[in-house]
Amino acid sequence: MPSLSHTPGLFGLRYSNRDFTNKDNWGKNQFNSSFPAALAAFLESSGHKNVYLKLNDRHRVYHDLISTTDLYGVNPLSDEIFYSFESPFTPFQQLVIGHFPRVDLVTMSRTSGQCFRGIEVKLTALPDNTTCSLNEDQFGCELVIRPDTIVYLACSIAAHFKNDLVNLRTLIGDGFDAIEDWQEGINILASVSKMAAAIDRIATTILDRQEPLVMQPIWKTEGKSPRLCENCLDVFVWSNLAFAQLFLDVARKEIHTQRTITRQVRTAVWLFKMLYDFSITGQIDHRKVIDGLSYDTKNDKAFAVSGQITHTYMKGDVLTRPRITKNQIKDIILGGGQNLLSPERRFDAIIFNSPELFA
Repeated sequence: MPSLSHTPGLFGLRYSNRDFTNKDNWGKNQFNSSFPAALAAFLESSGHKNVYLKLNDRHRVYHDLISTTDLYGVNPLSDEIFYSFESPFTPFQQLVIGHFPRVDLVTMSRTSGQCFRGIEVKLTALPDNTTCSLNEDQFGCELVIRPDTIVYLACSIAAHFKNDLVNLRTLIGDGFDAIEDWQEGINILASVSKMAAAIDRIATTILDRQEPLVMQPIWKTEGKSPRLCENCLDVFVWSNLAFAQLFLDVARKEIHTQRTITRQVRTAVWLFKMLYDFSITGQIDHRKVIDGLSYDTKNDKAFAVSGQITHTYMKGDVLTRPRITKNQIKDIILGGGQNLLSPERRFDAIIFNSPELFA
């Protein structure tokens, strides 16, 4: 057996459901969640906290900080943490009909099996193609979200009301029983503003209980080139309520300018309908909502927003100058793990073709 220092691995990920000595666990889909998990652990070991996007009582997103220990619900470097990738967050199973979808990362107790956090992971490039020609302090990242993330978002909110459905129904308000056909877009458009307002009311009541939902690590290049910047890596985290506000803000603008059900508008409808159904039955039939309310748009993704949009929420010193340097990548990818990468995605390819980072 090779010594630990020569065993391929990732910083902090000692116990997980992925064997990092196996090349199959360095594929593009695995790397895009396992590397960020290690990056957040490395941030904490370096004395940094993650940038935490939260919602305030004026329904505005602001920046706070969250340690990786608080993000994971357990010390990321302890013997207690087990990193379970592509796994169901079982505490939400009782809230849904059918199987709860898998999330990118579930942090668990090695001793008891308790689930601490379920986290969606979105490794994003900075800048994207809509901001690469702008000044460096205007760079932004495209964010693409899958439907399962919206299910997890809905459950993270509904969980606070599972013993108080009457209060949830009161916050939702009246008038939605009159919608005869939720599948007909013309019936829905007129109610989207009311749906968004209802979600705002719900969010206001649980502001002090918002929790991490999406971990968004960024990797920064020199404009459109494949060269990493000297300061190239950092981690942003969206709370569940801040993340909801992201697509609600876009949806509100679109219903006034486009008068069609765009992906962002549809996502707002999905979230509302899941919470509305939960207020009545105490469960969410997520497959019925997502498959039934497609409004002639494919369900392969919930929505996507460009870097010009995300910049508004993420802008600041950390976005302009990430705190982790390219020379520190060799402290995150360990034991020659970079040689097991399959360079099918840009970030993989950069590391694979940058042996000097590990000299």
